[in-house]
Amino acid sequence: MFPQGPGGMAYLEFDYQNQYKNWSGNSRSPSVNNGDKDIATLWATSGFQYFFNSSWGMQLEVPYEARSFKTLSGDPNATPGAVTSLGWNDIGDIRVKGIYTGFSEDLSTGLEFGLKLPTGNYTYNDAFGDVDRDSELGTGSTDLLLGAYHRQHFTQHSKFDWFAQAEVDIPLLTRDGYRPGPEADEAVGVYYTGWSFGKLKIAPVAQAIFSERGSDSGDNAAGGVNDDDPPGAQGVKDSGFERIFLSPGIEFDLHPFSLYADVELPVFEHVTGNQLVAPALFKVVFSYHF
Repeated sequence: MFPQGPGGMAYLEFDYQNQYKNWSGNSRSPSVNNGDKDIATLWATSGFQYFFNSSWGMQLEVPYEARSFKTLSGDPNATPGAVTSLGWNDIGDIRVKGIYTGFSEDLSTGLEFGLKLPTGNYTYNDAFGDVDRDSELGTGSTDLLLGAYHRQHFTQHSKFDWFAQAEVDIPLLTRDGYRPGPEADEAVGVYYTGWSFGKLKIAPVAQAIFSERGSDSGDNAAGGVNDDDPPGAQGVKDSGFERIFLSPGIEFDLHPFSLYADVELPVFEHVTGNQLVAPALFKVVFSYHF
């Protein structure tokens, strides 16, 4: 999805993950240590990217999310250890970005800057307050987005290209006692451009993805101070992580249509407190170029 020149692209992206393994530190932890038991989420994101010329472009992403959630019930009349199942769907946090690619004629290097808007639902709950803020579809915050990318041939006539990209997400404006942790995501990878069957081009992709996120903060963040801690003490938050994924993928390009799919497999995960993690993340993107 790197820019190719002036013009536009509309796309529809589907992402799915099922978080059911409880994790603490670098390894699996007994599920009894976490009140949350399962979080399965499907994202359907409508996107639009347009380049006005070879230097400037913009991107808009509007996600719609469906989530199923299992957690210990907060109903005081429920059987001890009873698990409640909830499900809801709504619009997520919209992202708007500007893109500058004027460093070279081939658009091989670019900068991105924009905002994540607080459009997602962050108030869904049941009568017993079983949904924490970090389990909502939206964060309720306005975030600054800053990113960069670079791609290049290994040699002048090589059919192998490599790429690197990164983006940071810094919450600026928050509400209702919850500030999500800042996040940084980076990827490095290689793809092959030598396969074609008539007008159909096929490009296999291999990449490593790195993610780091700080712990959430505020009165409504998950975790907190224990009853026997001294006044002013900071409890361990059940949020924040460092993780590494290996991601094989493939793109089919039959202009003006393209299809991209990959799977992201964790090879290292370190989380703060107890958190649910997924064994894999799945992505499919349908694009139309004009």
